Amino acid sequence: MDSTYFSESIYNLIPSDAKAPSQPPRYTSVFKETVKDDIQKAKTAMKTMGPAKVEVPSPKDFLKKHSKEKTLPPKKKFNWSGPRKPPVPRRCEHPIMGIQSGKNFINTNAADIIMGMAKKPKPIYVDKRTGDKHDLETSGLVPKFINKKDYGVTPEYICKRNEELKKAQEEYDHYVQEKLRKAAMKRLSDEEREAVLQGLKKNWEEVHKEFQSLSVFTDTIPKKIRKQKLEEEMKQLEHDISVIEKHKIIYIANK
Repeated sequence: MDSTYFSESIYNLIPSDAKAPSQPPRYTSVFKETVKDDIQKAKTAMKTMGPAKVEVPSPKDFLKKHSKEKTLPPKKKFNWSGPRKPPVPRRCEHPIMGIQSGKNFINTNAADIIMGMAKKPKPIYVDKRTGDKHDLETSGLVPKFINKKDYGVTPEYICKRNEELKKAQEEYDHYVQEKLRKAAMKRLSDEEREAVLQGLKKNWEEVHKEFQSLSVFTDTIPKKIRKQKLEEEMKQLEHDISVIEKHKIIYIANK
């Protein structure tokens, strides 16, 4: 029989040391040494305390006194070629004395003040009883814009826009006229429109007069039908009159 069928054994009663599973060897790249060499070559030699290879100074080349001082250029004679100032007056030279002006500054100043224009005060306005003063020019209370030359004149862009609208309206009217001519429609003249309007109003007055002559009591069916018919005629006439009065241009299709 197979040994898997027996789960109990006396050998299992003896304690045994558990063995840890052995780990596989760690992976090491074959390019590790090459990469190390490249990094070492890329390192600069100045990252340490000075260059790696430096010539040792000679003991004879020690620091001497005044060896670090800058040397001045050799002296040159100064020659000035530009203009010179006038010489200082000597002790024996005396200035000219006694020169006086005959101008009367008091009278001159008084004449300038009398003949000159008086200084106008700056225009201000007070908005409170306590006397808070403000500039009048920037307050908007001075009518400055109405004194301009172009005040009230229609701007150029509005004139241009009106011309464009007028031109567009003329083109549209021409287009409508062409369409109506092709559709063989007739436009009512002002005289014909007025005649039709007056005729409709006259018919409305006749129907209204007839409606007013009806009896007050509509107790029979013929009276009710008559009244309803007159109301419908009046309503239709009123609708036609309002349409003709609303539209100035009316077209009639030719049958």
